[in-house]
Amino acid sequence: MVKRKIQKTREGQEKREEFESRLLDLARVAHTRAGGKKLRFRAIIVTGNKAGKVGVGVASGLDVAQAVEKATFQSKKNLIEVPIVEDSIPHEVYAKFGPAEVLLRPQRKGRGLVAGGTVRIICQLAGIKNISSKILGRTGNKLNNARATIAALTKLRKSEIRNPKSETKSNSKFQCSK
Repeated sequence: MVKRKIQKTREGQEKREEFESRLLDLARVAHTRAGGKKLRFRAIIVTGNKAGKVGVGVASGLDVAQAVEKATFQSKKNLIEVPIVEDSIPHEVYAKFGPAEVLLRPQRKGRGLVAGGTVRIICQLAGIKNISSKILGRTGNKLNNARATIAALTKLRKSEIRNPKSETKSNSKFQCSK
């Protein structure tokens, strides 16, 4: 499901912002009232432009369409910027949200997206092509895993890029003197 948002610039040219949305989870939730159970639907939507912006939205509604629409609005409101270096992340990062723990590691070009479930969807929509991840927590809750992944991507800093090829032996403390 691809939605396009067209904005007019001052010069009159059209500027297109293209975000892709994916449904991560749809759950039927109920709470009991005096008159009986009240059923609602909770949707978890991930939105991204595959160029470094991604967000997660959660909302509930009386029917599926209403829940999805509200969650999509929330995910676009909660967008974060992800630093991407050579189709990967700049450095290794770990994050915890509730019982969910996520470890994300950068990979070399051509390695691919080695991630499962929730992390894979978020990384695809963020535009990360080479990454290795592991869900360390024991929970299978997609919402907590999604929020832990977003927390990990928020911790990323572009300034911490380390290129092992550019480091030379002259930096070591065991230098040979001539």
